Amino acid sequence: MSKPVLGIMTLYLDDRKRLEERHIYEHMIKEGKALGLDLFVFTPADVNSAQGLINAMEYDPAARRWSRRWRPFPHMIFDRCRIQKSARFQQLLRFRARYRHLLFLNRPLRNKWTIHQILYTKKRFRPHLPDTRIVQSVNDVHRMLKDHETVYFKPINGTGGRGILRISRIPGVPGTYEVRGRNANRTIIKPKRMPSGFLGQYLSGWGLKDRYLVQEGIQLELPDGRVHDYRMLVQKNGSGQWEVTGCVGRVGPPKSVTSNLHGGGRAAMMEELLEKWISDPAKRLKVREDAGQLGVDIAQFLDGQYGGLCEIALDLAVDKSGRVLLIEVNPKPSREVFSQVGDLEAYRVSIVRPLEYALYVYNHRKAAKNA
Repeated sequence: MSKPVLGIMTLYLDDRKRLEERHIYEHMIKEGKALGLDLFVFTPADVNSAQGLINAMEYDPAARRWSRRWRPFPHMIFDRCRIQKSARFQQLLRFRARYRHLLFLNRPLRNKWTIHQILYTKKRFRPHLPDTRIVQSVNDVHRMLKDHETVYFKPINGTGGRGILRISRIPGVPGTYEVRGRNANRTIIKPKRMPSGFLGQYLSGWGLKDRYLVQEGIQLELPDGRVHDYRMLVQKNGSGQWEVTGCVGRVGPPKSVTSNLHGGGRAAMMEELLEKWISDPAKRLKVREDAGQLGVDIAQFLDGQYGGLCEIALDLAVDKSGRVLLIEVNPKPSREVFSQVGDLEAYRVSIVRPLEYALYVYNHRKAAKNA
């Protein structure tokens, strides 16, 4: 009896055909075999549409060796492709359009602004959404700075902390801003002070040709000056229900305005960071409960709006009052935060849950066809 086949679709990082998460895929393939699931990895560049075949990358856990083999299209596709500014990403968009009829476990979400807008329609989520607006001109940034001491200026489709600026009013120096952040390569830029009238020129040189958001800045600096936030992973389980797999704190490197691990941040246990932030144990417990319920509610809502989701990550902030705020939603979450804090069980579950959900979808569809 043939096994259900799951194809993990990713993108090469460069023309040398390097894969970003090869070790994750090795774990997935090994766990998949134990569950009775046949997995391989491929990119849109590996597809021969004329023959209906894929030059699949296969991994042998026993031999710890990768190999290639031409294979038919899988029963299901787990899309792990992140946004790139490359021809490879354009090839991905063509693949998604051509093969939209195939069974995808997860489909791409909309941009950050659209997600913010759709969540704002639900009264349940409004208290957890920082003030956010789309940038049409520098006047939008100035208006936000009238209402908030600090704002974040970030690309509408950015990932990994790239191209994010923090713009702050300088206390006691009216009409002057301080700008900190990271460029498109994630490099921390030298802080700059400038009169408000210079901000438009600076931002136009920074990248107003791309679409940007401006978002209320939340006080996130720990006593040592480093910013922190929380990454929560919410996944569908083997019964098709949403569950929180885990939530881990992230602490940015010195002088960084973001906490992303790829930008030099470090992972920390959630409770460890909350203890530095909120002294009351009862309030910390409520923060964890509120965050978990918010994560499940957002996942269920977005799944109902767009369909085709099996996992999302939420970047969360907690203010001094204990209010949980959603910074953004990430539809292609990484898993290394769990291994970095030594939570190996959450790390294993984060890998296994999409596989158990794939089996659930496969068996559910098979039963429906035979009914």
